[in-house]
Amino acid sequence: MAAIEVTDLTYAYPDGTGALEHLDLRVEEGEKVAIVGGNGAGKSTLLELLCGFHFPFQGAVRIQGELLTRESAARVRRHFGLVFQDPDDQVFMPRVWDDVAFGPTNLGWTPERVRNAVEEALVELRIHDLRDRAPHRLSFGQRKRVAIAGVLAMNPEVLLLDEPMSGLDHEARSELLSLLSASRKTHLITTHNLEGIVEFMDRVVVLKVTKVAEGGPREILLRDDIMAAANVDVPPISRLFRALQKRGHPMETLPLSIEEAIRVLTGELAKAEVPRPARPARP
Repeated sequence: MAAIEVTDLTYAYPDGTGALEHLDLRVEEGEKVAIVGGNGAGKSTLLELLCGFHFPFQGAVRIQGELLTRESAARVRRHFGLVFQDPDDQVFMPRVWDDVAFGPTNLGWTPERVRNAVEEALVELRIHDLRDRAPHRLSFGQRKRVAIAGVLAMNPEVLLLDEPMSGLDHEARSELLSLLSASRKTHLITTHNLEGIVEFMDRVVVLKVTKVAEGGPREILLRDDIMAAANVDVPPISRLFRALQKRGHPMETLPLSIEEAIRVLTGELAKAEVPRPARPARP
Protein backbone atom coordinates (compact mmCIF):
# COMPACT_ATOMS: atom_id res chain seq x y z
CA MET A 1 0.00 0.00 0.00
CA ALA A 2 1.32 3.45 -0.94
CA ALA A 3 1.95 6.01 1.77
CA ILE A 4 0.75 8.75 -0.60
CA GLU A 5 -1.27 8.35 -3.80
CA VAL A 6 -2.35 11.38 -5.82
CA THR A 7 -4.52 11.05 -8.93
CA ASP A 8 -5.33 13.87 -11.37
CA LEU A 9 -4.79 16.53 -8.69
CA THR A 10 -5.78 19.98 -9.95
CA TYR A 11 -6.01 23.15 -7.88
CA ALA A 12 -6.32 26.89 -8.58
CA TYR A 13 -5.76 29.83 -6.27
CA PRO A 14 -8.76 32.03 -5.38
CA ASP A 15 -7.84 34.48 -8.17
CA GLY A 16 -8.05 31.66 -10.70
CA THR A 17 -4.31 31.16 -11.19
CA GLY A 18 -3.51 27.49 -11.72
CA ALA A 19 -1.30 26.03 -8.99
CA LEU A 20 -1.35 22.36 -9.95
CA GLU A 21 -2.74 20.60 -12.99
CA HIS A 22 -3.52 16.90 -13.47
CA LEU A 23 -0.78 15.72 -11.13
CA ASP A 24 -0.29 11.99 -10.55
CA LEU A 25 2.10 10.95 -7.79
CA ARG A 26 2.71 7.80 -5.80
CA VAL A 27 5.10 7.52 -2.84
CA GLU A 28 5.70 4.10 -1.32
CA GLU A 29 6.16 3.53 2.40
CA GLY A 30 9.73 4.26 3.46
CA GLU A 31 10.55 5.97 0.15
CA LYS A 32 12.38 9.30 0.06
CA VAL A 33 11.13 11.52 -2.77
CA ALA A 34 12.25 15.04 -3.67
CA ILE A 35 9.78 17.39 -5.36
CA VAL A 36 11.88 19.95 -7.21
CA GLY A 37 10.97 23.06 -9.13
CA GLY A 38 11.38 26.82 -9.21
CA ASN A 39 9.24 29.44 -7.51
CA GLY A 40 5.57 29.07 -8.43
CA ALA A 41 5.96 25.43 -9.45
CA GLY A 42 3.32 24.33 -6.91
CA LYS A 43 5.63 22.57 -4.44
CA SER A 44 4.35 24.13 -1.22
CA THR A 45 0.77 24.01 -2.45
CA LEU A 46 1.11 20.27 -2.99
CA LEU A 47 2.13 19.73 0.64
CA GLU A 48 -0.77 21.87 1.85
CA LEU A 49 -3.23 19.92 -0.29
CA LEU A 50 -1.89 16.61 1.01
CA CYS A 51 -2.63 17.82 4.55
CA GLY A 52 -6.13 18.94 3.61
CA PHE A 53 -5.47 22.63 4.27
CA HIS A 54 -7.18 23.62 1.00
CA PHE A 55 -10.49 22.52 -0.52
CA PRO A 56 -11.99 21.98 -2.98
CA PHE A 57 -9.71 20.41 -5.54
CA GLN A 58 -10.12 18.14 -8.51
CA GLY A 59 -8.77 14.62 -8.30
CA ALA A 60 -8.15 12.27 -5.41
CA VAL A 61 -5.62 12.05 -2.59
CA ARG A 62 -5.18 8.86 -0.58
CA ILE A 63 -3.01 8.66 2.50
CA GLN A 64 -2.18 5.17 3.74
CA GLY A 65 -5.08 4.01 1.56
CA GLU A 66 -7.63 6.42 3.07
CA LEU A 67 -9.34 8.95 0.82
CA LEU A 68 -8.72 12.55 1.90
CA THR A 69 -11.98 14.47 2.30
CA ARG A 70 -13.21 17.34 4.46
CA GLU A 71 -14.55 14.78 6.89
CA SER A 72 -11.38 12.69 7.04
CA ALA A 73 -8.83 15.54 6.91
CA ALA A 74 -8.24 15.85 10.68
CA ARG A 75 -7.72 12.10 10.98
CA VAL A 76 -5.51 11.86 7.89
CA ARG A 77 -3.27 14.69 9.12
CA ARG A 78 -2.13 12.50 11.98
CA HIS A 79 -0.11 10.46 9.48
CA PHE A 80 1.91 13.57 8.55
CA GLY A 81 4.58 15.69 10.12
CA LEU A 82 4.77 18.94 8.17
CA VAL A 83 7.80 21.23 8.54
CA PHE A 84 7.26 24.68 7.02
CA GLN A 85 9.98 26.52 5.15
CA ASP A 86 10.02 29.32 7.76
CA PRO A 87 10.27 27.96 11.33
CA ASP A 88 8.60 31.12 12.66
CA ASP A 89 5.37 29.80 11.11
CA GLN A 90 5.30 26.96 13.64
CA VAL A 91 7.62 27.82 16.54
CA PHE A 92 5.68 30.06 18.91
CA MET A 93 5.81 28.80 22.52
CA PRO A 94 7.81 30.69 25.19
CA ARG A 95 10.23 27.80 25.75
CA VAL A 96 11.82 25.26 23.39
CA TRP A 97 10.67 22.32 25.54
CA ASP A 98 7.07 23.61 25.51
CA ASP A 99 7.17 24.06 21.75
CA VAL A 100 8.36 20.51 21.08
CA ALA A 101 5.75 19.22 23.57
CA PHE A 102 2.88 21.14 21.95
CA GLY A 103 2.03 18.55 19.28
CA PRO A 104 2.25 15.40 21.45
CA THR A 105 0.22 17.10 24.18
CA ASN A 106 -2.55 17.97 21.72
CA LEU A 107 -2.63 14.36 20.57
CA GLY A 108 -3.85 13.49 24.07
CA TRP A 109 -0.79 11.56 25.14
CA THR A 110 -0.05 10.93 28.80
CA PRO A 111 2.42 13.34 30.48
CA GLU A 112 5.01 10.57 30.71
CA ARG A 113 4.71 9.72 27.02
CA VAL A 114 4.93 13.40 26.08
CA ARG A 115 8.03 13.86 28.25
CA ASN A 116 9.77 10.83 26.74
CA ALA A 117 8.92 11.90 23.16
CA VAL A 118 10.17 15.45 23.75
CA GLU A 119 13.42 14.36 25.37
CA GLU A 120 14.10 11.89 22.55
CA ALA A 121 13.44 14.52 19.86
CA LEU A 122 15.64 17.11 21.59
CA VAL A 123 18.51 14.63 21.76
CA GLU A 124 18.01 13.48 18.16
CA LEU A 125 18.14 17.08 16.86
CA ARG A 126 21.07 17.89 19.16
CA ILE A 127 19.25 20.77 20.85
CA HIS A 128 18.80 19.33 24.34
CA ASP A 129 20.95 22.16 25.70
CA LEU A 130 18.40 24.63 24.31
CA ARG A 131 15.39 23.08 26.08
CA ASP A 132 14.85 26.07 28.42
CA ARG A 133 15.71 28.81 25.91
CA ALA A 134 13.19 31.16 24.32
CA PRO A 135 12.85 30.24 20.62
CA HIS A 136 12.82 33.88 19.48
CA ARG A 137 16.34 34.27 20.89
CA LEU A 138 17.73 31.38 18.82
CA SER A 139 19.36 31.51 15.41
CA PHE A 140 17.36 30.66 12.29
CA GLY A 141 19.03 27.24 12.03
CA GLN A 142 18.34 26.48 15.69
CA ARG A 143 14.67 27.47 15.32
CA LYS A 144 14.44 25.20 12.29
CA ARG A 145 15.72 22.29 14.33
CA VAL A 146 13.18 23.11 17.05
CA ALA A 147 10.42 22.99 14.41
CA ILE A 148 11.61 19.61 13.15
CA ALA A 149 11.92 18.29 16.72
CA GLY A 150 8.30 19.29 17.36
CA VAL A 151 7.23 17.26 14.32
CA LEU A 152 9.40 14.22 15.11
CA ALA A 153 8.10 14.16 18.71
CA MET A 154 4.66 13.24 17.34
CA ASN A 155 6.18 10.20 15.59
CA PRO A 156 4.46 10.73 12.22
CA GLU A 157 4.59 8.02 9.56
CA VAL A 158 5.33 10.52 6.78
CA LEU A 159 7.58 13.59 6.92
CA LEU A 160 6.70 16.52 4.66
CA LEU A 161 9.51 19.08 4.53
CA ASP A 162 9.18 22.34 2.62
CA GLU A 163 12.62 23.63 1.53
CA PRO A 164 14.30 22.18 4.65
CA MET A 165 17.79 23.47 3.74
CA SER A 166 16.71 27.05 3.10
CA GLY A 167 18.52 29.56 5.31
CA LEU A 168 20.88 27.03 6.93
CA ASP A 169 24.65 27.40 7.05
CA HIS A 170 26.94 24.57 5.94
CA GLU A 171 27.25 22.95 9.36
CA ALA A 172 23.50 23.04 10.01
CA ARG A 173 22.80 21.63 6.54
CA SER A 174 25.23 18.76 7.13
CA GLU A 175 23.70 17.91 10.50
CA LEU A 176 20.15 17.97 9.12
CA LEU A 177 21.11 15.88 6.09
CA SER A 178 22.74 13.31 8.35
CA LEU A 179 19.55 13.09 10.41
CA LEU A 180 17.25 12.78 7.41
CA SER A 181 19.41 10.23 5.62
CA ALA A 182 19.39 7.98 8.70
CA SER A 183 15.61 8.14 9.10
CA ARG A 184 13.53 5.21 7.87
CA LYS A 185 10.31 7.20 7.60
CA THR A 186 8.64 8.13 4.35
CA HIS A 187 9.93 11.53 3.16
CA LEU A 188 8.44 13.99 0.70
CA ILE A 189 10.78 16.97 0.43
CA THR A 190 10.28 20.07 -1.69
CA THR A 191 13.30 22.03 -2.87
CA HIS A 192 14.61 24.20 -5.69
CA ASN A 193 18.19 23.19 -4.93
CA LEU A 194 19.27 19.56 -5.07
CA GLU A 195 22.67 20.06 -3.44
CA GLY A 196 23.05 17.65 -0.52
CA ILE A 197 19.47 16.39 -0.53
CA VAL A 198 19.80 14.47 -3.78
CA GLU A 199 22.38 12.13 -2.24
CA PHE A 200 19.84 10.20 -0.18
CA MET A 201 16.75 10.53 -2.40
CA ASP A 202 15.28 7.41 -3.96
CA ARG A 203 13.47 9.42 -6.60
CA VAL A 204 13.21 12.97 -7.92
CA VAL A 205 9.98 14.46 -9.32
CA VAL A 206 10.33 17.67 -11.33
CA LEU A 207 7.29 19.90 -10.93
CA LYS A 208 6.21 22.90 -12.96
CA VAL A 209 2.51 23.15 -12.13
CA THR A 210 2.30 19.62 -13.48
CA LYS A 211 4.80 16.76 -13.38
CA VAL A 212 7.33 17.20 -16.17
CA ALA A 213 9.76 14.40 -15.29
CA GLU A 214 10.59 11.82 -12.64
CA GLY A 215 13.29 9.24 -12.09
CA GLY A 216 16.41 8.42 -10.14
CA PRO A 217 18.61 11.36 -9.05
CA ARG A 218 21.38 10.69 -11.60
CA GLU A 219 18.88 10.11 -14.38
CA ILE A 220 17.19 13.46 -13.71
CA LEU A 221 20.43 15.41 -13.29
CA LEU A 222 21.57 14.25 -16.71
CA ARG A 223 18.56 15.97 -18.30
CA ASP A 224 19.87 19.48 -18.88
CA ASP A 225 16.71 20.45 -20.76
CA ILE A 226 14.47 19.46 -17.86
CA MET A 227 16.63 21.16 -15.25
CA ALA A 228 16.74 24.41 -17.21
CA ALA A 229 13.03 24.43 -18.03
CA ALA A 230 12.07 23.80 -14.41
CA ASN A 231 14.54 26.41 -13.10
CA VAL A 232 16.18 23.93 -10.72
CA ASP A 233 19.62 24.47 -9.19
CA VAL A 234 21.84 21.50 -10.02
CA PRO A 235 24.51 20.63 -7.39
CA PRO A 236 27.82 22.33 -8.35
CA ILE A 237 29.76 19.06 -8.25
CA SER A 238 27.30 17.51 -10.72
CA ARG A 239 27.54 20.57 -12.99
CA LEU A 240 31.33 20.26 -12.98
CA PHE A 241 31.26 16.62 -14.06
CA ARG A 242 28.60 17.27 -16.69
CA ALA A 243 30.88 20.00 -18.11
CA LEU A 244 33.84 17.59 -18.11
CA GLN A 245 31.76 14.98 -19.97
CA LYS A 246 30.77 17.53 -22.62
CA ARG A 247 34.44 18.37 -23.11
CA GLY A 248 35.34 14.81 -23.93
CA HIS A 249 36.12 13.39 -20.50
CA PRO A 250 33.55 10.60 -20.02
CA MET A 251 33.03 9.33 -16.49
CA GLU A 252 31.54 6.01 -15.43
CA THR A 253 29.04 7.75 -13.14
CA LEU A 254 27.75 11.22 -12.29
CA PRO A 255 28.84 12.11 -8.74
CA LEU A 256 26.17 13.57 -6.47
CA SER A 257 28.53 14.62 -3.70
CA ILE A 258 32.14 15.65 -3.09
CA GLU A 259 32.84 12.27 -1.51
CA GLU A 260 31.59 10.50 -4.64
CA ALA A 261 33.59 12.86 -6.83
CA ILE A 262 36.78 12.05 -4.93
CA ARG A 263 36.20 8.33 -5.45
CA VAL A 264 35.53 8.80 -9.17
CA LEU A 265 38.56 11.06 -9.70
CA THR A 266 40.80 8.76 -7.71
CA GLY A 267 39.75 5.88 -9.93
CA GLU A 268 40.24 7.90 -13.12
CA LEU A 269 43.68 9.06 -12.01
CA ALA A 270 44.68 5.51 -11.13
CA LYS A 271 43.70 4.33 -14.62
CA ALA A 272 45.60 7.20 -16.22
CA GLU A 273 48.84 6.47 -14.43
CA VAL A 274 51.53 5.15 -16.76
CA PRO A 275 53.91 2.70 -15.11
CA ARG A 276 57.47 3.95 -15.11
CA PRO A 277 59.98 1.77 -17.00
CA ALA A 278 62.28 -0.20 -14.74
CA ARG A 279 65.80 1.11 -14.45
CA PRO A 280 68.40 -1.12 -16.09
CA ALA A 281 70.52 -3.02 -13.61
CA ARG A 282 74.03 -1.72 -13.08
CA PRO A 283 76.77 -3.92 -14.51
